[in-house]
Parts: sequence; structure tokens; C-alpha cells
Amino acid sequence: MPKKKKVKKFKKAKKTKKVKIPNKAKPPLKSLDKKSTVPGPDEKPEIKKIKKQPTEKRIYNLKDFVVYPKHGVGKITAIEKAKIGEIDIQFYKILVEKEKLTLTVPINQQSKLRPIASINQINKCISILKTKPKIKRTMWSRRAQEYDQKINSGKIYELAEVVKDLNKNTDIIADQSYSERQLFEKAYERLKSEFEAVLNVGPEDVQKKMDKALGRTNISESAE
Repeated sequence: MPKKKKVKKFKKAKKTKKVKIPNKAKPPLKSLDKKSTVPGPDEKPEIKKIKKQPTEKRIYNLKDFVVYPKHGVGKITAIEKAKIGEIDIQFYKILVEKEKLTLTVPINQQSKLRPIASINQINKCISILKTKPKIKRTMWSRRAQEYDQKINSGKIYELAEVVKDLNKNTDIIADQSYSERQLFEKAYERLKSEFEAVLNVGPEDVQKKMDKALGRTNISESAE
């Protein structure tokens, strides 16, 4: 009788060991893997100093014409460097003659700039100017906001559309509101300045070309 009792106790102990050992062994292995990638409290993380600003691919050179969306066509007059703290910064100096303004644009933010249009794009703009203006019946305040956004978008086709839509084929002030005329002149001058830079001709020749496309030839002749 005492021998049978000892055998039963030994079997129960074996079963409990088989169940408990694998469950306890798994969690420590996972925690060790995570700790191996994380520096300990005594270890100091590596600090890398930034010596140069991150730059985009540089595509503009000195004396290149570029377009800055909010100000129009400008010319790169200088490419300069400056040091702020331990960071070396390169930037463009851009002269916008129409506004008598000099812009400072960091090279790593040159995504705001675009090169001037190609001859093919200029020809497409002339085709846009020849089409009929779109008549919108929405409130003028909303239309004015849309026109202003197109002018400041920096996209030459949208600029040509604004000129075409706001063109009245007349210089009579009564036919246009003050704000309408202001937007037209702003878009017209922006487009005209890009035509001048691309075609490399004087402002008078560009004006004749644009006015002819807009059907404003008689206005240009009477002004002379």
C-alpha cells in the first residue's frame, strides 16, 4: 500500500513540469530580442551634426529666368551662401523687375520655382487667348477669388485663361468694375513679362501679339 501512493505523486510532478517549463521559457526570448536593438541606460546615442542643408537637384544657373508663383518672372542675379549655426545654406537672389523686388529663395526650396515656358507653351497660350471667354454666372466675389488663385498658381495656361476670360475688347472703364480691371491688368502683365523673356523681344512687340490674339488690335492702334 505505501508503494502505490509514492508512484501517484511522482507522476503528478512530471505532468506539472512539462506544462510549466515551455510557457516560462518563451517570454524571456522575445524580450531579449527587443532589448538587443535598444541602447541601455548607460549607452549614449550617436549624434550626427548636419553640416549642409538638404538640397534638391539644382537646375538653375546665374542669369536664368524663372517664375515665382506669387510674383511672376524673375532673373537669377546671384547664387550665394550663408552659415546659420553649423548649417551651410545656399540660396538664389532673384530680381523681379516688374515689381522692383529682390527675392531670396533657398536652393532646397526651389520646388516653388519653375523655369520659363517653352515656345510650344507660348503658342498654346496664344491659342487660348483666341478662344471665346467663359461666361460664369456665379457671384463676382467668388469668381474674383478663383481668378486670383489662378494668377498666383504660377501655371501659364491658367494665367492665359484669366486674361482671356476678363478681356472686354475695350478700354472703356464703365464696362469693367475696378476689381475686375485690376485682376485683368495683373494677369495681362504677368503673361506679357513671360512672353518677353521667352521670345526675347521688346514689350511693345509682345503687346501687339497678345492684343491681336485677344481681338484688341483696334485698341492698341488707337493708343498709339
